[in-house]
Parts: sequence; C-alpha cells; structure tokens
Amino acid sequence: MRNRRLTTRRALLLAIPALLLAQPAKPPKVQGPWLDKTLPPDRRADLVIAQMTLDEKIQLVHGTGWGAMRPGSPIPPGSNEGAGFVPGIERLAIPAINLADSAVGVRMGAVESRYATLLPSTLAAAASFDPEAAYLYGSVIGRELRDQGTNMSIGGGVDLIREPRNGRNFEYAGEDPILAGIIVGQLMKGLQAQQVMGDIKHYAFNDQETGRNILNVILDKRAMRETDLLAFQIALKISQAAGVMCSYNKLNGDYACENDYLLNQVLKKEWGFQGWVLSDWGGTHSTTKAALNGLDQEMPGETFFGAPLKKAVESGEVPEARLNDMVHRILRSMFACGVIDNPPVRSVVDPFQGLEDAQHIAEESIVLLKNDAGLLPLNAARVASIALIGSHADVGVLSGGGSAQVDPPGGDAVTHRKGGAGWMRPVWFPSSPLKYIRAKATQATVEYNDGSDPAAAAKLAKASQVAIVFVNQFMSEGRDVATLSLPDKQDALVSAVAAANPHTIVVIESGGPVSMPWIGDVKGVLEAWYPGIGGAQALAAILFGDVNPSAKSPVTFAKTEADLPHPQVPGIDLKPANRPPPFDVPYTEGLKVGYKWFEAEHKQPLFAFAYGLSYTTFAYSALKADGAARTVSFNVKNTGKRAGTEVAQAYVTLPDAAGEPFKRLVAWERVPLKAGESKTVTLKLDPLYLSIFNAEKDGWELVAGDYKALAGPLSSSFRIGQ
Repeated sequence: MRNRRLTTRRALLLAIPALLLAQPAKPPKVQGPWLDKTLPPDRRADLVIAQMTLDEKIQLVHGTGWGAMRPGSPIPPGSNEGAGFVPGIERLAIPAINLADSAVGVRMGAVESRYATLLPSTLAAAASFDPEAAYLYGSVIGRELRDQGTNMSIGGGVDLIREPRNGRNFEYAGEDPILAGIIVGQLMKGLQAQQVMGDIKHYAFNDQETGRNILNVILDKRAMRETDLLAFQIALKISQAAGVMCSYNKLNGDYACENDYLLNQVLKKEWGFQGWVLSDWGGTHSTTKAALNGLDQEMPGETFFGAPLKKAVESGEVPEARLNDMVHRILRSMFACGVIDNPPVRSVVDPFQGLEDAQHIAEESIVLLKNDAGLLPLNAARVASIALIGSHADVGVLSGGGSAQVDPPGGDAVTHRKGGAGWMRPVWFPSSPLKYIRAKATQATVEYNDGSDPAAAAKLAKASQVAIVFVNQFMSEGRDVATLSLPDKQDALVSAVAAANPHTIVVIESGGPVSMPWIGDVKGVLEAWYPGIGGAQALAAILFGDVNPSAKSPVTFAKTEADLPHPQVPGIDLKPANRPPPFDVPYTEGLKVGYKWFEAEHKQPLFAFAYGLSYTTFAYSALKADGAARTVSFNVKNTGKRAGTEVAQAYVTLPDAAGEPFKRLVAWERVPLKAGESKTVTLKLDPLYLSIFNAEKDGWELVAGDYKALAGPLSSSFRIGQ
C-alpha cells in the first residue's frame, strides 16, 4: 500500500510538466483606443460598442446566477461562485462581472474557505448617525470583495421602514429618507472607493417580504417622491453607484423592473442616473416592455434578455439604439469604477482589520434605551456577581438571514454546523458576550443560564447582584414576522428575571423594533441590533463604560401593532393551497412614514425615532435660524461628568400650506464634548429637504410661508425652537 502511494505520487509529479507544456499560449495583449485611461468613461464605452457584435452586446445584458447557492446549478468558467456572473469579452479586454451578495459583509465565504467580516446590520450603522462610519462600513465590504476577486456588490438596501415587521429591515437604514439616503450613499461611496462597483436596491417600495413577488403597491406621486424615492435620490447623488437593482413588486400596476415612471422618467431622466438597472433575481417579466421601460440587465438567466431580446432587436421591436444604451451603461460603469483598468486580484482577507472596524461601528451603533438610577455603566470594581441569561450569550451573537447572511468563521457558534450558512436559519457568530463581560468584571462571579427554564434563570438572577438578560428576534429575507413581540416566550423570561432581581438589564439582538411589555420592570435596556463579529466586545465596552453610548434609534418603537398604519402585515394571512393571488397594498399612511405617522396621528410611541441615551447629559440653547443662508445654529453643552458624543438634530415644520402635520429631520451632526464643554453647531439646510413635491407641476418647490426650526436630541422632544 505504501509503495502504491509513492508510485501514484511520482506519476502525478511526472505529469505536471507535461500539463504545463500543454497549456495554450496566452492571447496577445488587446490593443484599442478604449483602453486609454485618459479618456472619459462614456467615450471609452462608445469606442468598445463600435467594435461589438450583436451577440456580444446581448451577452452583457443578462447573466447567470444561483451558482453555488443551489446544489447542481452550473458554475461557469471564470465565476467567483457568488450570486451572479456576466461573462466578459476577452477579445476586447472586457472582464467578467462577478456579483456578490454583500449587504452586511461578503456572503458565501465558506465556499472556498474564504473569510469575510460580519459587520453590524445596516440598520445598526444607521443608528450611529455617522456618515464617516457608514463610509468605513462600505470600505470594509469593498476591500474584502476585492481580496476575494469580486468586482461588484449587490448590497446597498435603502427601502424605508414603513413596515417594522419586514424581514429585511436589518439590511436597510431606517424610516427617514434623509438619514437612510445619506447613510447608504456614504456606505456605497466607501465601497466604490475600493474600485468595486456598487449597487443601490430594491428600487422601489419593496417594503415587506410577504407577497413581494405579487403585491401591487398603491401610492401617489407626491408621497413616492418625498419618502422612499427621496432616499434613493440622495443615496445615488452621494455614491454615484454603478447599479440600481429594481424590486420584485408592482407599483401602481406595473412591475418595478418594467415601470416606465420609476426607471425612465425618474431614475434616468430626472436624476440623470448613468449606471445600469439590473433586475432582482427572477424579477424580469418581459422582453420588449422591460427593455423599453428602462431595464438594462436580466438577472439571472436569459429567458427574456437572451434570444428573445436578440430577436426583438433584429425585428426592430426594440431599437438597437436602446440595446446600445444598455451596454453603454454597463461598460461606462466598469470604466468609471476602475474594474477594467485595475481589476481585483485574489488575496487573503485581513480578519483583524475587519474585526477592528466592525467593533468600532458597533460601539457607535448600540442604543441605550433605558438607564434608571444610573445603573449603567457597571462598576467592575464594585460588582460582585452577574447573572448572564439567554440568547446563547455564552458563545455568540445573532445575525440576519437570507441573501445578507455571512458565513460564520469556524461554523455556527451554537450548532457547530460547518460550511455555508443555511437559508433563513438563525446563525450565531463566535463573539461571546460571556467571555468579554468576564474579561471586564475580573473580580466578579459571572454565571450563565440559557434561559430555557424561566424559574431556573430567576433563581440565578436572585442570587446575583446584577442580571443581564439577552433576548433576540431573528429576521430574514423571504418572510416577515407577524408581531413585534419577542418569540419563544422571551417576554416571560424577562419578567421572571426582573421579578427576582431589581437590577435587571436587557440586551436586545433584533432586526428591528420590538415590543417590551416588561419595560417598566427593568432598570436598563440596550438595543444591540445584529452587532456583528465585534458585537460582544462592543457590548462589554458599553456595559462597563469604556465607551459612552451615542447611538440613536433610526426607527420608531411602537407600543403595540395597533398603533401602526397597518396593524397586520398586508397579505400575511393569505395562505391558499397553491399560490396566493396577487393583492394590492395601499400605502394609506402616504407621506407619514415612521415618526411622522406617530406625530400626525397623535400616537405616543414606546421609543421615538432618534431616541438614545448617554452616560452624560446635554443642554441646548441659543437657537438661531438664518433664512437667507438656510442655516440653523445652536449651542450644545455637556452638562454631565463624563465625555460623550451627542447627535444634535435639526427638524423643520413646514408652512401650513404644505399640508404636512408633522416635522421633518433636515440635518444633524455628531458633537463630541468633554465634561462641561460646549460648542456652537451650525447646520446647513439643503433646500431639497425643505421642499415638497408638487405632482401637478411634476417638480419640487418651496412652499411660501414660515418655516419653524427646532433643535434637540430626538424627533419628539425639543429643547429649543424658533
């Protein structure tokens, strides 16, 4: 047996030189004027198109997909085994496009044992109200995409949180269009700075997962433009993203991926979008209508934009000029982002840099919602015993599911399942709160209870000085949750622990807002969202005061579902034997998304939009508004005893003629202040953020009248106004 192995090895060694000799010679280097880096991207794209055959043009407007995501699916040569692949044109030096799911980190890293950093959820990044942190977020993803040999991200979700039970809210950036647009715009700008093409999605109004392929959103133009579409407009202006992914749903009767108003009239004509529109996976429904109404690339497959599109072009049904426009948009984006001149070269991802960046973002993202009697931060020198309870806090932190699911390094921290993460299954990352809390509280006894038996958990809590209960809400693409309540009787667990220990702190790992029937019984609450691979370290740093929390909630927490515009997720009860029928979803709230709904309807939320506490206090004074310069200025003072950062916000109430019975967030700034320090903050007000969309005139306008400016720490409470 031993000799047989040696013989086989010798045979392989002898065969290698022969194989090397048999390799074909490398093709001669392509020469062409489009490779002149001094030319503008649009000119270079036109020069390439002039050399292309019809078949080559068709080749670029559809691609393959699924690949490694579906067992048995073909993986074409040159594919990086990501979510999608568009073959290149070698004779013209046009590389393939490798597309990767990467909303919160690069997906499917386990396919070839490739590490990828799990960042905090995008919703968490929005809670930082920090454009610089968002830019860093994108740069981490872009850097790791390049290191893995991929040249396009299909993250960048910017759909507003109209439906707080939406399974994909953790991929989005909150309920306010200005906040969401700026955060996602900076994220995508940071990604594209790494010479990777970015994508903004899901365009538009994919605001729930229930029936996403069959529902028809009904909404008027003004409401469209001032809500979700405003977020897209801002994000695209900041990022100049290469791609826009159209969504599955219909809007006012037409599918988003063949919707003339969305794609041609608004995106391309009014906003001047120069990149290309690609369909969400399987979101293409026609050939001629989709092509003429603005779709540039079918993903995946060639059902509509393969042979049928070629036939439509040859017959004149789709003008070849339109096909050339599709191809031009793709090529000019490739030139503009540098993926042709400086293609990615596969290398090893630096996990240590990713961890450091992820932890920094998490520290700015975790929201302190309650802190009675100053229980937090915990004093490590004085705490003798801590009960840590629930949510697998002994081994890891929760992540969101679906196409945003990053593979955990070394396998799931709870199930120990190796390899790629399963679709829509909870996955726990190896960032142990127990480990890092013990590292901070070196003089305390820290014991863990899994929370499966509330009585046993309460017994441990009663015997401890402080109890920290971790609770969770798993969210995923492909489904919505039916309720804001925590699953698996976790509310009962919190109540039992709080009854046993008056010093109970709750840490929530969730994809969005949750209800808290026990809120009056606990002393502290931290919203950690899905905190990423550095989440446990960030939580421990905040719990023990090494980091002073500064985050603000980017979404309103309702007390109950009854206070929402839709007390029940539209369509969630449609469960016929085969397929549910298409259904309409009238967005009856219209302009009143999130905090605007609660103000206009005079409903008191559990926690308002932009609410978040600090371990210090801040005072506002001396508000001044300059109408000519369109600025507001005011003083912010740290009135506490420790340094902290305040997210100072400016809101404006429009004149009565605008017909908006609510105020708008229009500007903010993160203001770091030492104890006792004060600063004057001056915020520039963008005229767009003060305007309404006049549907009759089909344009934005400033309404005549008095604009009332307010400044303060959150949407529902103001220290000063003018």
